[in-house]
Amino acid sequence: MSAPAPSPLAIVDAEPLPRQEEVLTDAALAFVAELHRLFTPRRDELLARRAERRAEIARTSTLDFLPETAQIREGDWKVAPAPAALNDRRVEITGPTDRKMTINALNSGAKVWLADFEDASAPTWENVVLGQRNLIDAYERRIDFTDPKSGKTYALKPAEELATVVMRPRGWHLDERHLQFDGRPVPGALVDFGLYFFHNAKRLIELGKGPYFYLPKTESHLEARLWNEIFVFAQDYVGIPQGSVRATVLIETITAAYEMEEILYELRDHAAGLNAGRWDYLFSIVKNFRDGGPKFVLPDRNAVTMTAPFMRAYTELLVRTCHKRGAHAIGGMAAFIPSRRDAEVNKVAFEKVKADKDREAADGFDGSWVAHPDLVPIAMASFDAVLGDKPNQKDRLREDVSVAPGDLIAIDSLDARPTYEGLRNAVQVGTRYIEAWLRGLGAVAIFNLMEDAATAEISRSQIWQWINAGVVFENGEKATPELARKVAAEELAAIRAEIGEEAFAAGKWQQAHDLLLHVSLDADYADFLTLPAYDQLVG
Repeated sequence: MSAPAPSPLAIVDAEPLPRQEEVLTDAALAFVAELHRLFTPRRDELLARRAERRAEIARTSTLDFLPETAQIREGDWKVAPAPAALNDRRVEITGPTDRKMTINALNSGAKVWLADFEDASAPTWENVVLGQRNLIDAYERRIDFTDPKSGKTYALKPAEELATVVMRPRGWHLDERHLQFDGRPVPGALVDFGLYFFHNAKRLIELGKGPYFYLPKTESHLEARLWNEIFVFAQDYVGIPQGSVRATVLIETITAAYEMEEILYELRDHAAGLNAGRWDYLFSIVKNFRDGGPKFVLPDRNAVTMTAPFMRAYTELLVRTCHKRGAHAIGGMAAFIPSRRDAEVNKVAFEKVKADKDREAADGFDGSWVAHPDLVPIAMASFDAVLGDKPNQKDRLREDVSVAPGDLIAIDSLDARPTYEGLRNAVQVGTRYIEAWLRGLGAVAIFNLMEDAATAEISRSQIWQWINAGVVFENGEKATPELARKVAAEELAAIRAEIGEEAFAAGKWQQAHDLLLHVSLDADYADFLTLPAYDQLVG
């Protein structure tokens, strides 16, 4: 299919960036314009459908498997076989696409790198465009980096030692204000996907791989269907074979957990697997059941481990669903960041990471996520012990697993309660993350954990839920807006004392404090923190 002429109504509303002309070519922008014209209207309808479904959950306080798609769940079908480059996914590293991370992730020893334009990347125009440029440079092996502080240089290892890239575009809800066609901003998902696919699809096939994607924040099989239509169109547009695309869907919303088989079915010619994303999943539970009464009140986020009964139901159903349909099941994130100063902290954390990855491998997962290169060998050992020379364990069908609809939302099956310290931690982490995000950083090390936007979402959602549920903490204090403001003021003062007046003034601390309180206390619950935050993001 020949590319149409670029739209005369394309507007790039941003300061020029180094070498941006290599990314924002007329032909690439024409492709994005076609994606926008053909698929944004359906995106808009699906966002409206999300709101309708949330209203229904508010009315009923329940969810169930869809009766209208029973024939899919009962049918005999499989997803397309995995390509060689995605057959062994036992360890995947995640991170943003800045130049240093691009090199380190590709060199990390992990089988896959989730190159992230979503929760680990604040969507400044610089991050959006230069992240694309870095990936092009990596595929052409013209990428290096010298740390201006240490003078240390970074370069790519031989091609056969590099991780396979699976790129994650932004979720459907976010628009890209810097790129408009016909007077409308383009959905960020189409900008990220479109630029990456247009520049790299053929190049990746020549490298023996392909255009592989992680799809975030999916809430229904109809959203997966939209992605499938985009893949079909895109492959024809650039002239590559149908089925070259592979997509792994993050099951990180509670509604998607009830539609796992349907999501795989919609993408079956392009599906690679499903992933269990913990913090966004908990955020989605709070968001959807926030007015469902005491039985839906989550305790402190760190008390909700993957062994909680409702989380076990979710992950075991994911493994069974994937393997039944011939897809990979990918486990959750090990977010620990090793300390260069405290060996004891590392020892305890490494033991926890090992136990987590041992459990996932034993449960039948085919791979799992880490946030730091030092964790790659730990996760690798856990999966090597179970897989041996096999690339995956899709032959483990987990037919022993039986999950009833109520099991996935049995929040009150967890024997834990919200605590005052949990409130303080939510304020601490939420403030620190939002401050960094407003400065353009999406992956942020906080208290030896690599946090991303999902962290801030669960933090502010828990504050909102606890206040609206009238939770009384173990110290007798009731969760109120006044208490949240008091704790937030104390934490802001503590940060000022910790980092000093000059650093405090140079940051965006007051702005972060105010935004956290806004999204935590406003009666009109914001669907995503990143929507009001994007209005304040500079660049």
